[in-house]
Amino acid sequence: MKKRAFGRGACRAARPGAVRRTERRRVRPKNDGASRARIPQTNAEKKGSLAMNAMIYKKKGPLVLFLVPTFLFLTMYLYYPFLMNIYNSLNKIGGLGESSRGLNEPVWENYVKMFTDPLMRTALKNTMILMILTVVFQVGIALVLALMVDNIKVGAKFFRTVYFFSIVISATALGLLFNLIFLYDGGMLNQLLQNLGLAAENIDWKDPAHFFVTMMVPVIWQYVGFYFVILVTGLNNISTDIYEAAEIDGASGLGRIRYITLPLLHNTLCTCLVLAITGSLKVFDLPWTMFVGGLPLDKSWLTGTYMYYQTMVLQDVDYGSAIAILIVVLGVVISQIANRIFKEKDY
Repeated sequence: MKKRAFGRGACRAARPGAVRRTERRRVRPKNDGASRARIPQTNAEKKGSLAMNAMIYKKKGPLVLFLVPTFLFLTMYLYYPFLMNIYNSLNKIGGLGESSRGLNEPVWENYVKMFTDPLMRTALKNTMILMILTVVFQVGIALVLALMVDNIKVGAKFFRTVYFFSIVISATALGLLFNLIFLYDGGMLNQLLQNLGLAAENIDWKDPAHFFVTMMVPVIWQYVGFYFVILVTGLNNISTDIYEAAEIDGASGLGRIRYITLPLLHNTLCTCLVLAITGSLKVFDLPWTMFVGGLPLDKSWLTGTYMYYQTMVLQDVDYGSAIAILIVVLGVVISQIANRIFKEKDY
């Protein structure tokens, strides 16, 4: 009997319904931020977030708040002066601060004069030569320096600072510095050449035979550091994993530069080339400091220096305005051509 009762009790205890309710425990997830973050968004939640973003972009108030002051500033100091410059080039203006005496007869008189002016042709020729030299030497030297600094491990920061230092110095100070270097009597370059036995007497570095080199060297040297920094930044964006894979494949030295570095640096080089081409049209301060008034014999004119000379020195404001318009047109046209030639590529 006892065994039978024991057996029944055991069967009754083994039934699921006999388990007490107090022993039933359900493990519920914690209702905190971390658990919510792990729960994927439903379609309704995704639509709600998209609607919220759309509402943000529908509010034009913040956009207007930032865009209108900028547009007003550009209108006041860029667009309005440019339009007035076009108007002034068609008028007769005796000097700075004077009002117009009426339209020219014909109105394009200054533009006809500009294309028949021999000094303007000299300025255009020198500017085009400067543009070519800028592309070849400014960007070329900057590229070589950037590749050399990128391949060294010790002293890279020092060389980056040294090569960029020329940008920090003002162009007027650089002009005075190079005037002392190329000075005829007692200049540093003449003394150095005579002490080395390379020259028996002083050389006039600003005569018709040497003036162009004397003017180009400081201009090219001044902006090498600018393009150097841009190219070094582009080199730093190239992953080291690519170079390691190239070394495994056997590429090293010049092969690595030719087949990996230069193709991946293509877009950065295109940016530097376009900046160099357009910047050569605006060169003014350094050549004007060294060669005031087109010395020697009106042979050193550039478009920027000749425009300043006509406007500020000769007070021929309308003709200077016409030259300024030509500089802008050349800058736009040449920059568009350069952008088409040096197209950026996607890698």
